[in-house]
Amino acid sequence: MMKRRTCVLAALALPFAARAHHGWSSFDQDRPLFLQGRVVAVKWQNPHAELVLELPAGYRVPAEVGSMQVPAQSATVDGKALLARAAAPTRQDRRWTIELAPLTRLEAWKLAPVQSGATIGVLGYPLKDEKEALVRAEYLYVDGKAYGLRSSPA
Repeated sequence: MMKRRTCVLAALALPFAARAHHGWSSFDQDRPLFLQGRVVAVKWQNPHAELVLELPAGYRVPAEVGSMQVPAQSATVDGKALLARAAAPTRQDRRWTIELAPLTRLEAWKLAPVQSGATIGVLGYPLKDEKEALVRAEYLYVDGKAYGLRSSPA
């Protein structure tokens, strides 16, 4: 009886576990978004760090986004083109979950844990189905520095 109950509980938990971690295929890489705001929550843990970012009311993409720094990374990403196409989200949510890279990659970039209250910028991709206010970060802008999150620094 105990074994059966454990199997049933595991089967019920599986959809929630799968929902908690998204692969790249879940995100719309043809629609880069740029979000800038205040960090209100931080989960600095594996399988990847997460931030909750609060956008200001009436958020618009800052005019200088197209000329922002592109980090040198080992992945071939046309960062200038992504920044030039970056848009504000169509969802009206003010709070967005930002999915970052695994901690080992953040450490390779020498990125200290982001603190609640910090103002940051994120270039990333929304979910294809837009069921959640969630963005997978491609670039993270913290304290005037740019970090590429798809790969290690070049």
